[in-house]
Amino acid sequence: MKPASSLQKRLGLGLTLGMTLLWLGATVGAWVVVQHELNEVFDSALEETAQRILPLAVLEIGNRDEPRQARHIAPLKVRKEYLTYLVRGAKGEILMQSHDADPSIFNPLPVEGFTTTSRYRLYGASALREGVFIEMAEPLAHRREAAQEALFALLLPILALIPISLLGTWLFVHVSLRSVRAYRRAIETRGVGDLSPIKVDRLPAEIDPLAEAVNHLMERLRKALEAERSFTANSAHELRTPLAATLAHIQRLRREAPEGPLQVRAAKIETSLQALTRLSEKLMQLAKAEGGGLLSEAPQDLVPVLAHVVDECNHAAGQRVHVVLPAARSVLSAIDPDAFAILVRNLIENAMKHGAPDRPIEVSLSSQALLRVVNAGPVVPEPILRRLTERFVRGESGAQGSGLGLAIALTIAQGVNATIALVSPATGKQDGFEVIVQFVLGR
Repeated sequence: MKPASSLQKRLGLGLTLGMTLLWLGATVGAWVVVQHELNEVFDSALEETAQRILPLAVLEIGNRDEPRQARHIAPLKVRKEYLTYLVRGAKGEILMQSHDADPSIFNPLPVEGFTTTSRYRLYGASALREGVFIEMAEPLAHRREAAQEALFALLLPILALIPISLLGTWLFVHVSLRSVRAYRRAIETRGVGDLSPIKVDRLPAEIDPLAEAVNHLMERLRKALEAERSFTANSAHELRTPLAATLAHIQRLRREAPEGPLQVRAAKIETSLQALTRLSEKLMQLAKAEGGGLLSEAPQDLVPVLAHVVDECNHAAGQRVHVVLPAARSVLSAIDPDAFAILVRNLIENAMKHGAPDRPIEVSLSSQALLRVVNAGPVVPEPILRRLTERFVRGESGAQGSGLGLAIALTIAQGVNATIALVSPATGKQDGFEVIVQFVLGR
């Protein structure tokens, strides 16, 4: 799945790119206009220069002893000339030329008006009834150089404005999306079971209806979950008394019944009632795990709670559980002690039911609030391992159970912001099953 991109990034880059393209388009349009105006100015200068030189050239030629003899006009300073000229007769003979003029760049015969070659822009004019012609030449490279300098003068400010506009756009979008980021943080920081409405002021008009819809959806979901938990808890609670009474009657019936089929049927009924009683207890634990109240007001020490639960399990299972406690003898976490006891008891019961009966169960708690419960047994296949935390899902061991133990442990872990992982084979072993729970350390 392609990761989602940041709205701030998309808006910042999009707006900056759009403004840059608009600026470049405007710059190109301005450059075209400037280039056209430059050509008009250069043509005007070429024409005016020819009109001013031509009378002087005619006067100078008329005062010569030999008017038809070509003559170079010496410059006051030797420098590169952008404008060169030829003064010629009607047949093309050269009467006068600038010192740097190259006759090969001009037309073979004088031509009045503007003409353009591959390298020069030419202008011709005549005097004395078209007996004397002047042609001015200007290199096109000179005009291109002027146009390039004008283009650079237009582009340089844009190159400086691009990073400034990017920074300004980024800051503006960052400030504008401040309420959206606050809304995102409010969603990210709340716990799994927190379905209360999210209140964030001054959301954009495009986001505010979405936030309202999310709040309505969360309210409906909260009511549905509360109804489900209430039904589960009430049902389990109401079943406890009749189940206990029925179980007592069945046990008395077993003692009073003679040996035979009635005794066998009574034993089966007793087993079913005991399983139903355990299921009722699991449902009450699940309702407590989903109903909140999993965090205590102050950090609690997990070590004595773990030791007490292990002692209870060993009393019922014949010292099968081996526990390793941290050397510090004190591990603080914000989880409620009752919730922690329910989680540990479910993990140990799961290990007893599905682990090898002749192998011990290893329970350890580190000083970093890392709980591990390990039991021996066959390796659990990966497809089944991924689904074991779902409700009413059991492994392939064939042991009797409700399929709620790991689901209750996962619900409690999520409610206290702990992480839970199922591993098979167990860490450092060839077989077995391991549950690892990392709690948040208290301060």
